[in-house]
Amino acid sequence: FQFSLQDNVQDMRQIVLDRPESCFRTCFALLLDGTRLDDFAELHLIEGLTDNATIKVVEEPYTVREARIHFRRLKDLLSTTFQASAYSAIDNLSLSFLSAVTGIDVEVKAKGNQGTVSTEDCTPPLQVFGSDELLPLLEPLYPRNSEPKVPKCLKTLSPSNWNPPPGYRKLAGDLLYIDVVTLEDTHVNITASTSGFFINKTRDGVFNPQPHGEPCRSHTLVGLLNQLSPLFRKNFVLLQKTSLKRHPLEVIPTPFQVFPWVIPKVEHTADTLRAEDAAAVRIGYEEHMPGQLRDWNEELQSARELPRDNIQQRLLRDRAIFKITSDFVSAATKGAMAVVDGNVMAINPGEDEKKRMFLWNNIFFSFAFDSRDHYNELGGDDAAHAATNGDLMGVVAYNRADVKGLFTLGTVLVDYRGYRVIAQSIIPGILQREQEQSVVYGSIDSGKTTATHDKFLELLEAAGKTLRIRPHKVTNSDGTDVILCSSVECKGIIGADGRHYILDLFRTFPPDVNFLGCKLLANKTDPKSVYPRSFKHKLCCLRPELVESFLTYCYVLFLKLIAMHVQSAKQKQAQNEETAEEKAKECLTSKTEEKAEQQAETNGEDAAIKSEGEAKAPQENGKDTSLEAFRAAAKAVGSLSETEFEVKFNPDVHTPGVTHSSSEEETMLVDKQLVKDASNFLIDTVVIKMIEDFISLTQTPLDGSQLTEIMHSRGINLRYLGTVAAIVSTRSDLEHVHKLCISEMIIRTAKQLFRVHMQGASLRTLSTAVSHFLNCLLSSYSTPQPQLPIEEVRESESKPTNITAWATLTPEELWKTIIEDVNTNFAYQIEGDNCDGVFERYSIQRISVLRSFCIRNGIQILLREYDFESKKHATFRDEDIMNLCPVVKHTNPKTFDAAAVFEAAQQRLQAGFLGEAHELMLESLNLFHQVYGPLHPDIATCYRAIARVHYLADDAAQAVGYQKKAVLVCERVLGVDHPETIIAFVHLALYCHSAGLASVALKLMYRARYLALLVFGEGHPDMSTFDSNIGLILHGQREFKISEKFMEKALNVQLKYHGNNSTQTAMSYHLLARAKACVNDFRAALMNEKSAYSVYKDKFGEEDPRTKESSDFLGQCTRQAVLMQKRV
Repeated sequence: FQFSLQDNVQDMRQIVLDRPESCFRTCFALLLDGTRLDDFAELHLIEGLTDNATIKVVEEPYTVREARIHFRRLKDLLSTTFQASAYSAIDNLSLSFLSAVTGIDVEVKAKGNQGTVSTEDCTPPLQVFGSDELLPLLEPLYPRNSEPKVPKCLKTLSPSNWNPPPGYRKLAGDLLYIDVVTLEDTHVNITASTSGFFINKTRDGVFNPQPHGEPCRSHTLVGLLNQLSPLFRKNFVLLQKTSLKRHPLEVIPTPFQVFPWVIPKVEHTADTLRAEDAAAVRIGYEEHMPGQLRDWNEELQSARELPRDNIQQRLLRDRAIFKITSDFVSAATKGAMAVVDGNVMAINPGEDEKKRMFLWNNIFFSFAFDSRDHYNELGGDDAAHAATNGDLMGVVAYNRADVKGLFTLGTVLVDYRGYRVIAQSIIPGILQREQEQSVVYGSIDSGKTTATHDKFLELLEAAGKTLRIRPHKVTNSDGTDVILCSSVECKGIIGADGRHYILDLFRTFPPDVNFLGCKLLANKTDPKSVYPRSFKHKLCCLRPELVESFLTYCYVLFLKLIAMHVQSAKQKQAQNEETAEEKAKECLTSKTEEKAEQQAETNGEDAAIKSEGEAKAPQENGKDTSLEAFRAAAKAVGSLSETEFEVKFNPDVHTPGVTHSSSEEETMLVDKQLVKDASNFLIDTVVIKMIEDFISLTQTPLDGSQLTEIMHSRGINLRYLGTVAAIVSTRSDLEHVHKLCISEMIIRTAKQLFRVHMQGASLRTLSTAVSHFLNCLLSSYSTPQPQLPIEEVRESESKPTNITAWATLTPEELWKTIIEDVNTNFAYQIEGDNCDGVFERYSIQRISVLRSFCIRNGIQILLREYDFESKKHATFRDEDIMNLCPVVKHTNPKTFDAAAVFEAAQQRLQAGFLGEAHELMLESLNLFHQVYGPLHPDIATCYRAIARVHYLADDAAQAVGYQKKAVLVCERVLGVDHPETIIAFVHLALYCHSAGLASVALKLMYRARYLALLVFGEGHPDMSTFDSNIGLILHGQREFKISEKFMEKALNVQLKYHGNNSTQTAMSYHLLARAKACVNDFRAALMNEKSAYSVYKDKFGEEDPRTKESSDFLGQCTRQAVLMQKRV
């Protein structure tokens, strides 16, 4: 095997574990020239390690820990529940169906040409076509042949009831006892000892640890079982061959858990290890550190303190931060679920439920409620919920600023069962002190008393340069001024470890004055505008992306204003010089020649002095002019400095309860104008630019998550959805965006109502509560009744006051609340009063709403076809709710070095340098791998870009190989029906077709079209591309009748979004004409080609090749139509 010097010995061990011939070996050492290598040593630090060196794998004695690891490893290898674990989202496993869709390994087949395929390979499956009457089918989402059949090797393999070994056997080297039942029905008890595994004499409930008479021993369990059972030996080889058929990217655990929203019913199998884990409550204990809790805070902060002077150090640091963050998110998610389920004891059990706090696995947990009235004047629980989002954004921002010596807490937000749980790493010493004693910077009483600290000020000022935060003075209740370089809520605490921590960062970014309420209405010049208006909480802030784009806009404006001032000054100066010359000429002509001669000498000196003065004056004037121009431009854009561009925001500018120093009155006016300008810039410029991109189809969101991503990437908050919806509703070519806006507003509002709904449900009524809410939201059945468990019914009968509110919810009440809340929160009036009316009015597909709602709320439903429009029975039953999963928000550490290399590669590609771009992309892929491992969205982007380079270089086989990896990574880390996964399928189909795999290309395109139907429905702009591609592939396979059907669909979509006179529509007309001609419908072909010809002629003239091609085909169609007519 080949290794790079950046790898470590642990990577070598992993290679041994990945190989079929050694995958079952766990207890071994790696030796170089007889010297044992340290598992965590980096290869470049090992003395004597040269090229072509041989490293030996040597068996080592077992310990109890090693024996348990070995036993678990074999259990994992023999496991037949991979797919079930992926459905249940266990152990960071997730789903992938590319192999099942294609039926072959496209990477291997890409080098050969499959030729023309048979008709049955071309026929599209039923789920590919959608209609207004029929919803897309749900069951084809998971192909039936997706899971390979795995041979069974043993009947039973479990820890024995005789564990642990008695004292006298420990002294003889016994570590563990294992019960085995082979396929031949042989029952044996195996001893794991320090030297390996052997069969003992324990039989029929009688303990006898002595070795069995037959010499059945081996250093590995597999070796022992091979001797014991011929069927095991045979089936284990088959099992390895089956597992080798899976691509590594299909089975490697993902860094963060991905939860599927719909799953089939999976058989629950017996598993002693799983039962042992659950009974022993291993949650919180790590396998590699038995009995120890990880100090998450120390790990995270130590990783941030690693050196970063060169690229290799930065990569190691990024890798450590990413790995620890991934582990922390996983542990925090498990802990949050345990907290909500009631499995963790609170540290303040006597207090109200909402006030309770929890400590578990060295992580601090609390609920996102306004339990202590901190947010009473800001919006109560809504404000407390929003503050957690703002705090996480602040943590991300300060982590990106990466100021040495300034630390943030590990932070994870977990939404589960209607509760939001905040999980944070613990500042050393914080639990031994009161908060008042701990906080040395910031305010703990909303600005009444504020503390400052020189070191924190120094660190925050350094971060403020990146985050554009202005140092400002606030006044305490006793009248003293305090300097801050953050919001007053930001608290600085010096931990027992001496580190400087900041927390409560929810006001890191400037306020959004458009949502500060009606008191600013008088300042708004446009009375028709809905802004500024009130919102349900007063913590509305601008996004960091908006701040960046606004500053870029201000800087460009700053430069333009300077240029205008300088130009204006030059024009005035030129006018003044012209006036002076004219006066001088008049004066000279009025004098006599004599006087002119007499004064010639005396004026000679004066003239020389004057000309010298005039040469200097422009220089002085030039300086004054430039300075004046800088001052004027700086004042206009709100710069803090008169001589340079320095625009910074005051995050406390509109914070209630904060008194600013009287010395800052003038600066405060600038601060207020600045946030007002930024908020106006968002509406007047950013939103409009996004809608222009929607019109030009530069961006075509396929679902709500993609629309959210587009808006967030431009700095537009989702509370502006109503504004976007109102603008796009006026254009028929933006119907797809309008539909997504309406769906998104409904889903977000329903999510907030669902949160309250679920908080009222007990553990035994969870599935009933979820199914009842879904029926009220999506079913046409007007009177759904929740089927309460018999215990709940009895309790409600005995205590009528105990009837839970969620059980009395009706569809009419829910939809009335949704429509009112959408109007209140988004300032948009939805037309309709129930689900039937709303979905029909906006042509919204219920299955798409169900998908989005389940993903947002962590609901897993049963994979079956749902009848939403039945008036006779409810759509959802209790047994349709398979599970509730956590929805997790967390920091997402990035590697900026790899991203910079990738950006450079993109620039070289745009410049046309394919070779250089390819080299840089491979380098960036290697860097991404070093930090993230093999599965990450950035790696999928990198694979996709490399595949495109190969395709442009006419290397289709390599393009297929890289794009296949891109699809696998997208499926695993984003989801099997994510919009990015759909686009990845389309690209793979294109490359497969280019490589001669037409049959596979069709299957991939059918899959992409089906997923787009499920996610959005018919009529999306991208659907015309899908249908054109399918039509062209079918045309090439001489399947003209089916091709014609797809071409017609593509034309209809093009007409809808591009109109009758666009080149895109003309191309669709031309392709449809060819398809019609091939099925001998020359009259229709003639009509379509005439439309194409008309557009080409108007756009490009008669000499253009496209017009000529269309004219020639028009002639052919005419001749063929005449011939057909004659035959008739």
